[in-house]
Amino acid sequence: MSNDRASHWETIYRTKTEDQVSWFQQTPEPSLTLLTLADATPTATIVDIGAGASHLVDALIGQGYGDVTVLDISQAALDSDRARLGPDANRVRWICSDVTAWQPNRGYDIWHDRAAFHFLTNAADQAAYATVLTRALKPGGHAIIGTFAPDGPEKCSGLPIVRHDADSIGKLLGGGFALIDTRRHEHKTPWDSVQRFQFSTFRKLG
Repeated sequence: MSNDRASHWETIYRTKTEDQVSWFQQTPEPSLTLLTLADATPTATIVDIGAGASHLVDALIGQGYGDVTVLDISQAALDSDRARLGPDANRVRWICSDVTAWQPNRGYDIWHDRAAFHFLTNAADQAAYATVLTRALKPGGHAIIGTFAPDGPEKCSGLPIVRHDADSIGKLLGGGFALIDTRRHEHKTPWDSVQRFQFSTFRKLG
């Protein structure tokens, strides 16, 4: 399945520009607001999961964050990000990996995921994601996870997704996490349709 996912996303990012995909945001809200809620400081270690061609990394670098990691399954997406950032790309750690197979070798204060987790439709992949997140996040760190809401789309980029709320994500993460915030967000696509998202922020206990 991992190879199928990689092939799909490599094709997407090699054949479409960043504003030809439904999830494009010029300004990455509410992610920036939720980073503030999680008390992220410029010295915080942040990993952006399934970033694609997101502009969140641009905003973080622009705001002075000095320890940012970007992970995506598509090398083409990462190459696009690097080209857009220019010399600032050297200030970012870049990882090409399926998150379910990633083996983090350091801890992070913030785990950010906008619209990657909901593509994991089987229990084994969801459990693997939760295991990697738990391993990567420092005690007291925050996981910000945005997915399609229970009344959001049922597919994206031609793929089925699993819609979530804070309860369903919390059950997958387990008892080692406390929910500190949950909110809805209506994302307007480049062609002016609306996608309903649910963002949930958890703090790792311990």
